[in-house]
Amino acid sequence: MTLKPWQAVMLPTAIASALVGIEIPRSDWISTAAVSLAAGAAALSLMAWAAILASRMSFVESALGGLDRVYQTHKWMGVWALVFASFHLVFKADLKSWDTESIIALSGPTTRLVRQLSYVALVFIVVLALNRKIPYNQWRWWHKLSGPLFIIVVMHWLSFVSPIELASPAGIWLALLSAFAIAAALYKLLLYSFLARHGEYEVVAVSPGAGSAIKLSLIPVRSPIDFEPGQFGFLRMKEDGLREPHPFTIASGKSADGRVEFLIRNLGDYTRRLVARVQVGMHADIYAPYGRFKRSSTGKREIWIGGGVGISPFVSWLQDNSADAFERVTLFYFANPGREFPSAVILSEMAAQRAVELVPVSGNATQTDFRERFAAIAKETGPQSLSISFCGPKGLLDDIRQQMHDLGIPDSCLQHEFFEFR
Repeated sequence: MTLKPWQAVMLPTAIASALVGIEIPRSDWISTAAVSLAAGAAALSLMAWAAILASRMSFVESALGGLDRVYQTHKWMGVWALVFASFHLVFKADLKSWDTESIIALSGPTTRLVRQLSYVALVFIVVLALNRKIPYNQWRWWHKLSGPLFIIVVMHWLSFVSPIELASPAGIWLALLSAFAIAAALYKLLLYSFLARHGEYEVVAVSPGAGSAIKLSLIPVRSPIDFEPGQFGFLRMKEDGLREPHPFTIASGKSADGRVEFLIRNLGDYTRRLVARVQVGMHADIYAPYGRFKRSSTGKREIWIGGGVGISPFVSWLQDNSADAFERVTLFYFANPGREFPSAVILSEMAAQRAVELVPVSGNATQTDFRERFAAIAKETGPQSLSISFCGPKGLLDDIRQQMHDLGIPDSCLQHEFFEFR
């Protein structure tokens, strides 16, 4: 069982609120002061968990069902932390009847400054995370400040007067979370590049494709990474101007020489530079494997839907020599004319070798060739007997869900990866 993003946000919020309730009289629970105190504790808890999630540790990926879900949860934790912190800022978290004291004594002006800086730090972190107009190379370095800025928020909790003692249940909860979060932030900032699972690779082939796209083939310099088809890795080229780690789905099956392939399209400032500059002989680090996008093992009729470079995991599945039962698969490949990569011809050959039905679709999910074949499969098999796997842009995913709804196919039949992290 995995947590949904809203559950991952609600759980620490509920725990923090309940533990705060233990520290104050029951008669004060519905006061704005009590709600403000609980909101402050919830904001700190969510910020701490966001820092822990950003470390990319395997246990958080397992708990949330994939790193794409971790990023979505991380974003919503930041948003709700800002909401709670705003309420906490507006309403005083104190009543005269409460026995209050600070955990760390600072001067009055310093305490007020830390309080204001903690809110500004949180606003900065959230706005930075949500602003997609900032070039990635700049955004990445600014975002590294999130961990150090969190320390200011912790200092605010320790220095303002409240009924929460350090040895109380709420104090222990916040102290442990803060400690783990700071450790996770320092690990991500200083140690991740050395300790995280990764391998050094050499570029052995750069194959150009349609629409300013390339297929990048790399072989391990030493030990290959162990991955499952459908997973992705962070590619970090060891070249000036290309050192930013970016996530790409591994578009190859396991091979004897450990070869790894990526399908990369020119979609942004970094990928534009990468497509233009990458050459055979360059070296790169691949941090992997990540993701929980796995082929269905239920024996149901399978529908695979890839949009644009979202075809990558399905190319990997097609090349998985350890898999079988491909005859129950229909692969829909959405790509704009002239931008198919791999080309429909190459993909047709791969599909034919596996006895997979391939349906190329030029355009979106409103196209007749998609709607008719999709509906025919649902009618032949039954809506409850389908396993649908999707990877592609959000707009296409919305169209697929609408088509499923029209045909009476439950959402539980669909698995998908979030196409964008930022």
